[in-house]
Amino acid sequence: MIQKTLTMLKPDTMAAGNAGKIIAMLESEGFAIIGMKLFRLTAEKAGRFYAVHRERPFYSSLVSFMSEGPVIAMVLEREDAIQHLRKVMGATDPAKADPGTIRKLFASSIEHNAIHGSDSEASAQFEIGFFFSQLEQL
Repeated sequence: MIQKTLTMLKPDTMAAGNAGKIIAMLESEGFAIIGMKLFRLTAEKAGRFYAVHRERPFYSSLVSFMSEGPVIAMVLEREDAIQHLRKVMGATDPAKADPGTIRKLFASSIEHNAIHGSDSEASAQFEIGFFFSQLEQL
């Protein structure tokens, strides 16, 4: 089934100059980029995006991290996009990520883990709508 999902290259990826390498990996995995934006999240907008984590101990540091530099958000499309992106990204903790995954190659810690990806169809719908209008997608 063809699906859409959202991914976001985080500030650590941007600061390290790894955005192009990660985008190339995504394209080589068969993802079509049907929407893309470069911007900087405000703390308020990062807080709303990650509101699902508001009660978790890492919420404040996540909001701070995500608003410290530019990010690239993308709408990706392919068969089984959500689960395939999760596989390509690797485990949240790069020390536990499989070899060759984005997080194994580019993340430095569980908090500075290079990339975000939707974890379900419901979150993909919310996250895509958070950053992109229908007109901004191919």
